[in-house]
Formats: sequence, C-alpha cells, structure tokens
Amino acid sequence: MIDHWEILDVYKALLAVAAGIILGLERELKDKVAGLKTITIICLGATLFGILSYKVGGQSNPTHIAAYVVSGVGFLGAGAIFKDGFSISGLTTAGIIWLAAAVGLAIGFGEFYLAGTFMLGSLIVIFLTPFINKLFRSKKLTRQLTISLSKENSILKEQILAGLRKGVNFLEEKKITLADNELEIGIEIALTEDKIKWVQNYLLENKAIKSFSF
Repeated sequence: MIDHWEILDVYKALLAVAAGIILGLERELKDKVAGLKTITIICLGATLFGILSYKVGGQSNPTHIAAYVVSGVGFLGAGAIFKDGFSISGLTTAGIIWLAAAVGLAIGFGEFYLAGTFMLGSLIVIFLTPFINKLFRSKKLTRQLTISLSKENSILKEQILAGLRKGVNFLEEKKITLADNELEIGIEIALTEDKIKWVQNYLLENKAIKSFSF
C-alpha cells in the first residue's frame, strides 16, 4: 500500500484539535481529571482512527478499525469515574470522553456538519443544564451522613437513628465500621431543605455523638 498525503487530512486534524479544545475547555475550567489536553488527544486520536479505517478498509468496509474505538474509549471513560463513599463523580467527564471520540470519528470520516451538530448539542446541554436545575430544583435532597460514636455509646445507635427518622423522609443504614474503640455509621438520608437545620441541631445536641459529617 502506498502512503499518500492529502490536504483534507490536515483539515481534519485541525478540526479535531479545535473540537477537542472546545469540548475539553469546560472540563478544564472545572478542574476535572480529564481536561483540555486529554479530551483533545482523544478527539484527535479518534479522527486518526477514522481516517485510517477509511483508507485501509476502503469503501467496502470503512468501519473495521473505527469499530474498536467505540469499545476502547469505554475503558478511558471508566477511568474517569470515581466512587467516594456513597457518592459517584466523573460521569459527565466520562460522557464527554465518549462524545469526543464520536466527534473525532465523524471528522475522520468527513462528516463535518454531523460532528458540529452533535458537538453544539452537547455544549447546549452542558451549559444550559445548571440553569434548568435552578429553575426546577428538587424539593427533596439526598445526603450522606456519617456519625461517630464511642464503643461505650454504641448501644444508643438505634435510639439516635430512631430520632433522626422523625425529621427525615427516608433513612437507610449503609455501613458500620469499628476502629480504635470508635463506631462509625454511614447513613443515607432523604429530606427537604427546611429540615437540614433540624438535622444539624439534632446531631449537635446529642452528646453521645463524638463527631459527624453531613
């Protein structure tokens, strides 16, 4: 096979860099694990795979190489997802990684308008969603509560939880850890905004509780 250089490939590479910068800039400004550099490289790499797939596979089978990008980028997205206790972060970043690869492939195959349309759609979702969340803010909130008790006061656990249940809509005990004579209880609660202060006061006034995070 004879390697040949085409000016269109240069345009594709430049468009991929521009698309990666646009998609990655928002993640970079929010100091996420996958920022501008990572998203741009993913978009550029996906474009190269698209170009190679089209040139090597030909018009009869142009998706032979590109098909592996779809599964391969899933591993990159999974690496951006973190679980900290009961909370999960990085899902939006993983989604943008997936989108950057899709946009890069579209550019690689010469579908410039298609890539631009979906990239614009994603930017609208990214920047418009915070305003929509403010307008339609949920009245119920979910919080992860961690309570620490001394081993001597562990018998008061059920009493403390029973008191909490009176002020919240939902309470579920998730985890119990005993270390250095200290009992740590992980709890998931659902409550309304007006009850947050009540829960804080209840925990502060209960002398059996050594510490808590809410």
